[in-house]
Amino acid sequence: MNISEAINNRHSVRKYTNQIIPNNIIEELKSEVEVCNHKSNLNIQLITNEPEAFSGFTAHYGMFKNVTNYFAMVSKSDVNLDEKIGYYGEHLVLKAQQLGLNTCWVAATYKKKKSSYTAGDGEKLVCVITLGYGQTQGKPHKNKPIEKVCDYNENIPDWFLAGVNSAMLAPTAMNRQKFFFSLNDLEVSVKSFGGAYSKIDLGILKYHFETAANSINKNWKFI
Repeated sequence: MNISEAINNRHSVRKYTNQIIPNNIIEELKSEVEVCNHKSNLNIQLITNEPEAFSGFTAHYGMFKNVTNYFAMVSKSDVNLDEKIGYYGEHLVLKAQQLGLNTCWVAATYKKKKSSYTAGDGEKLVCVITLGYGQTQGKPHKNKPIEKVCDYNENIPDWFLAGVNSAMLAPTAMNRQKFFFSLNDLEVSVKSFGGAYSKIDLGILKYHFETAANSINKNWKFI
């Protein structure tokens, strides 16, 4: 599965089977985490075979089942790193999808105190991403009309259109798609109006847009 196929096939999944993730896939994901941490100055951790964070009422309320593996998205206590959480977290989400796994971004319905992550001085757990073999492959979320999320017109360049279409497939807070892309020549700007997790949304959106747009044209930039 290439990255474009992963973007199209990825849907949020909350219920997993008891199938164990093979060691070779675990090791590949750990290597990918190391690369992401090196590039981002984050402290992302892959937690496996740990059911406590998603036990009890909160997990039931969020309709999670059989969650024993997740990425703990740990960063320094700096809101400016939240966009990196989104960007590199979505990179790992799509890598997992390419490896045949399912995922879900989770902001609240888990137990931080029982999560098996480690955080150094000045670090915090921002959110987690569940990981495993889904009972289903999930369902696509509804999309707004493209005119509601970008400067759309009949002369829109194909690379910009590809980027926006990819961003519309991205997970955002409550799947509300509260974002807007603008284009000025080869400069792209994006605003997220998603509330508490808007910075994380921005990182996710930028990863999706960049991946699709760069497959057609690399002579543009975010501003």
